[in-house]
Amino acid sequence: MPTNERPYGSWPTPITSEQVVAASVRLSGLAVDGADIVWSEGRPADAGRTQLVRRSEDGTTADLLPAGRDARTAVHEYGGAAWWVRDGIVWFSDWADQRLYRMAPGAAPEPLTPEPVSPRADRYAEGDVSPDGTWIACIREHHAGSSALDVRNEIVRIAAHTPSEPEVLVTGPDFVASPRISPDGRSLAWVQWDHPSMPWDDTQLLVRDLRTGEETVVAGGHGESVFEPRWNEDGSLWFISDRTDWWNLYRWVPGADIQPVVREEAEIGSVGFGLGSAYYTVLADARVVFVRRRSGFDALVVREPDGSLAELDLPFSVITAVQPAGPGTVAVIAGGPVAEPGVYLVDLAAGALEVLRPPRDLGIGPSMLSVPEPVSFPSADGAGLPRTAHALFYPPAHEQYHGPEGELPPLIVVIHGGPTSAAVPVLNLALQYWTSRGFAVVDVNYGGSTGYGRAYREQLLGEWGVIDVADCIAAAQWLAERGRVDRNRLCIRGGSAGGYTTLAALAREDTPFAAGADLFGVADLAALAADTHKFESRYLDRLVGPYPQARKVYEERSPIHHVDRFHRPLIVLQGSEDEIVPPNQSELIVEALRKRGLPVAYLLFDGEQHGFRRAENIRRALDAELSFYAQVLGFELPADEGIEPVVVENL
Repeated sequence: MPTNERPYGSWPTPITSEQVVAASVRLSGLAVDGADIVWSEGRPADAGRTQLVRRSEDGTTADLLPAGRDARTAVHEYGGAAWWVRDGIVWFSDWADQRLYRMAPGAAPEPLTPEPVSPRADRYAEGDVSPDGTWIACIREHHAGSSALDVRNEIVRIAAHTPSEPEVLVTGPDFVASPRISPDGRSLAWVQWDHPSMPWDDTQLLVRDLRTGEETVVAGGHGESVFEPRWNEDGSLWFISDRTDWWNLYRWVPGADIQPVVREEAEIGSVGFGLGSAYYTVLADARVVFVRRRSGFDALVVREPDGSLAELDLPFSVITAVQPAGPGTVAVIAGGPVAEPGVYLVDLAAGALEVLRPPRDLGIGPSMLSVPEPVSFPSADGAGLPRTAHALFYPPAHEQYHGPEGELPPLIVVIHGGPTSAAVPVLNLALQYWTSRGFAVVDVNYGGSTGYGRAYREQLLGEWGVIDVADCIAAAQWLAERGRVDRNRLCIRGGSAGGYTTLAALAREDTPFAAGADLFGVADLAALAADTHKFESRYLDRLVGPYPQARKVYEERSPIHHVDRFHRPLIVLQGSEDEIVPPNQSELIVEALRKRGLPVAYLLFDGEQHGFRRAENIRRALDAELSFYAQVLGFELPADEGIEPVVVENL
C-alpha cells in the first residue's frame, strides 16, 4: 500500500519523458520469409526512422537497412505497407525520395522505379510479388501538382529485379488498395473506392483476369466496407466485410456465391487509415486464425474446419498483425495492459508463446501501472436522445504515493484521432506518464469509434463536433458523479481529430473543463476542407456536410469562429511539416486567444509531421504539457526531473 501522501498530479515517478522514449519503438509491419520473421520498427531515438529487422531461424536478429534509409511511404500521407520480402530480398519505399528500392542480401539498395519529375512525386506502397517472382503489383500515388486534385492513385506492374517504367494496371477510381495476385498468377484482386467515401464507408472488391481483361465485382458497394482480400492456394478469395454491421470474414470462389466464414457480433479488423492490415490468415490445414475485437479488447481466435471457434488464452488485449509461420504456428505483433507490443510466435495447439522481439524491460513493477477498466456510460445525440458511449478508464497508480484524504484526482479526458479510430487497451507509457503522477485518465471511444459495429461508427456521420464532444463531457461528468475524479479539475487533450474535439469542447460557455491540450488539431473546418491531402479531402462531406453547401454548419462547429466562448487555458503543440493538419490551423487559434488575453502556450516542432517521431520532441511535448497543467491547476513539479517550464502567456 502507498505510504506517502502528496497532492495528485505532483507525485514523483520513474515514468519520466526520458523513460517514455528510451529505447522505445513502434512495431508495425510483419512478414514471414521462409524460416525468417521480418518486422519494422519506428525508432524515435534514430530521428524517428523506420528500420526493418530480420530474425533468422537460429534466433539471431539483424537490422536490414543501411544507415540513413527509412522504410516509410507517404501514400495517403498515413502510409503503411512500405516494404515486402521474398526469398531474402527486400523491396521498400524510402522516405527521402519515395522511390521503390530492391535490396538483395548483403547488397546495397538499388532503385527500381524512375526518378520522378519533381521530388517525391511518385510514391509506392503495398506490393505483392507474382508467384514466379518476376514482377510486382503495387500502389503508385502520383502527384502532378500541389493540390489534392492533382493526385492520381493507381495500381502498377513493376519488374521485380531490374529498373523499369511502371505499367498501369488499374486507374480511374479515386483510391485503390490491396493489390493481390492469385496463386496461378492469372488474376489480380484489389479494393477501390471513390470520393466522398472513406475505406470504412463504401468500398468494392474487384478481380480482373489478366489474360482477358474481364473484371468481376466480388463484393462491396454503397453501405459496405470491404478490405484485406487474400487469395488461398485453392483459388478462393477471402476478405473482410461489414455487410451485416460487423466486420466479419467471407470467402468467394469464382462462379459461386459468397460464403460467410466467421459471422459474429464482433469486429475482425479495424479502421483503414494505414495500408497493409493483416488481421487473419488461412493455414495450410484449413484452419483460420483471426483477431476478434469485443468491447475494445482483442483476442486471437482459431476457426476449425468444422466451423467451431476457440479463443486462445493469451496475455494480449491488442493484436495488430497475424501471419502464418509454419505448421500450427502464427507470428503476431501484440501487447497487453501491462506489456508494450512485442513480436511473438504462437503455438496454436499448446497456446504457448515464443518471444521474438520482447517489449522493453521497463524496470517498473506492476503496482506502478494503471490497468484500464472498460466502462460504458449514458450520453445523448445532437437531438438530446439518450445513447450509450464507451471508454477505457485508468485510475491513478503509484506504489509509494497516495493523494490527501478528501482530495480527488484531476482527470485528463483523452480523445483519439481519426476521428474514425479507437482507443486501445495496450500499455502506453505516454499515458502512464500521467497516471503515475496522480492523474486519472479516461480514453474515450465516442460515437463514431471503431470496434463496436457499423451502426456505432456511423453515429458520427453529420455529427462531428457534436457526438464526440457530448461523449467526452459525459464521460468526465459520469466519473465525477461517481466520486472518482475532481469535477473542478477536469482537463481534455487530443491530437489531430482529437485536437479538434478538444477545441470544440473548450469553445463552449458551459464547458466543464478547466484546461485543454491541443496537439496538431483542427481549428477551422472550412480551412481543413480546402487545405488537406487527397485521402481526407472529402472526409468532412460525411462528418459535417459537403462544402461549401454546408458552410453555415462548418462555421458553427469551427472553434476559430467561437473564440469569444473560450475562457479556459490552452496549450497547443504542432509539427512544422504537417501535411494533414497544416500549422496554420494551430496558429489561427493561438493568435485568436492571444488577442483575447487568454492563457495560452504554443510550441512548434521543426521537422515534425503529423504526430511527433523524434525522441527529443516527444519528451518536450510531454513535459511542456505537464508544466502547463501544473501552472493552471496549481501543483508543484517534481524537482529532480529538470523539466523546463513552458511559457503560458496571459496566465
